[in-house]
Amino acid sequence: MPALVILAVVVGIYLGARIQRFQLGSRTTPSKSATKVGSILNLIEENYVDSVDSKKIIEEAIPEILKQLDPHTVYIPAKDMVEVTEEMSGNFSGIGVQFSIQNDTIMVIDVVSGGPSQKLGIRAGDRIVRVNDTIMAGVKVTNDMVLKKLRGKKGSKVNVSIARKGYAELLPFEIKRGEIPLTSVDVSYMINSNTGFIKVGRFAEKTYEEFMTGLDKLDQAGATQLIIDLRGNPGGYLGAVIKMVNEFLDNGELVVYTEGRTQPKRSYNTERKGSYLGKKVIVLVDEYSASASEIFAGAIQDNDRGTIIGRRTFGKGLVQEQIPFYDGSAIRLTVARYYTPAGRCIQKAYDKGLDDYYGDISRRYAHGEFEQKDSIHYSDTIKYYTRNKRVVYGGGGIMPDIFVPVDTTGISPYYMKMTQKGLVYQFAFDYSDQNRDALGKLKTGKEFERYLKERNILNVFTEFAVKKGLPTEVAGLKTSGKIIEAQVIAYISRNIIGEEGFYSAISGIDAALIEALKALDKKEILVQSN
Repeated sequence: MPALVILAVVVGIYLGARIQRFQLGSRTTPSKSATKVGSILNLIEENYVDSVDSKKIIEEAIPEILKQLDPHTVYIPAKDMVEVTEEMSGNFSGIGVQFSIQNDTIMVIDVVSGGPSQKLGIRAGDRIVRVNDTIMAGVKVTNDMVLKKLRGKKGSKVNVSIARKGYAELLPFEIKRGEIPLTSVDVSYMINSNTGFIKVGRFAEKTYEEFMTGLDKLDQAGATQLIIDLRGNPGGYLGAVIKMVNEFLDNGELVVYTEGRTQPKRSYNTERKGSYLGKKVIVLVDEYSASASEIFAGAIQDNDRGTIIGRRTFGKGLVQEQIPFYDGSAIRLTVARYYTPAGRCIQKAYDKGLDDYYGDISRRYAHGEFEQKDSIHYSDTIKYYTRNKRVVYGGGGIMPDIFVPVDTTGISPYYMKMTQKGLVYQFAFDYSDQNRDALGKLKTGKEFERYLKERNILNVFTEFAVKKGLPTEVAGLKTSGKIIEAQVIAYISRNIIGEEGFYSAISGIDAALIEALKALDKKEILVQSN
């Protein structure tokens, strides 16, 4: 028995030494079985002259390593995971108000329908002066500061003190935080008697349900043709976009496919006949439409289902797989590429580094692509064919069927000064706040437009601008007056009745939307589903 004990101890010491060498590597030559990075970190921990924070080193090193791959493989620290999850799930816990910071004061722009604040009677125009024991007025408050104070765990309580016109004393409210939806569909409304407009801002977990609600609303209002606005939409959930495209295609049609070095080709097809197969479709895109937006536009275009209008999209077509770590962090690793039904790779080139990749939009602008479609040089190597044998082009992003340049005709030095000072936004807020009772009687964007034009709102704005240090320039107003007036009306409308008021008022100066309406009148240019 003593001999067996001695033998066990010796074997244990030997195996322990072997395991330690495997884990740490030699002090001079790291083990082939261990990664070089892991060995270096262990050597630092064991032998470095000063004490170090290994966790901090790792957290800072991982993003630098991933930069060597592609622009969309990223590391998400544990502290950011909650925010990222909220963004993609379409929900967060808070009090349910939309606010703006004006003159170091938190002004309530709108309240979420059915949210905690609305149920307690908080309303647009209220000022949040105090949150719990913290004064929030007259100090340098920021959006981040406000969000940290107002958001919190569902069911938790926060006390706010409200200043309201007509009340001498502050109004106290104890608000129980609730689940607040982050909407994906910004607006859906009828532009005219038979044309519905729906704008999708992103693709999240509940986007499909919101999209269908918007489409049903338009369908009931008599829409026989649809304009789907994906401009500025950065993308999101693949599942959402596939279900949305399905509504416009027949059963079994290809939406998109993916393929990667270790990932076999995987096709995503429609699973039933779409509910809106018979309606005419136009999709609006621009240089900031990316990822899922490009999948949607590519599927509509390659299946000859509708017309794409605008400018070449961003060119983000990489598939990420999110892999969690034990500490709550995660890595989104690119594992494949997206291809349209015709075989076009949506992803643009990224072999020249991150700066070059994200500088692509600026280069497009500098070399005239935003103004002239002909500035894009095609080659036969990126020519593809739709289902009905129309030619479409690859090379990164989705090229529209009808190009719409950036409209610079209404831009003047006066307009630029006005924009830099943020005067339209300031004026719209003040005017809405001072005239809320009268404006509250208006219900549609058209009513706002008529009401405000009757009151010479452009002149009222220019007088406001003079008081803010911007002298009136006759030449500038002649060039930019129409744009300024439309923006003023749009922002005032938004402050009172929300996004429908904004988009209705701004539609008169929206070049892409105007082109879409023209295209719908020219029925022969629209390609219909077979």
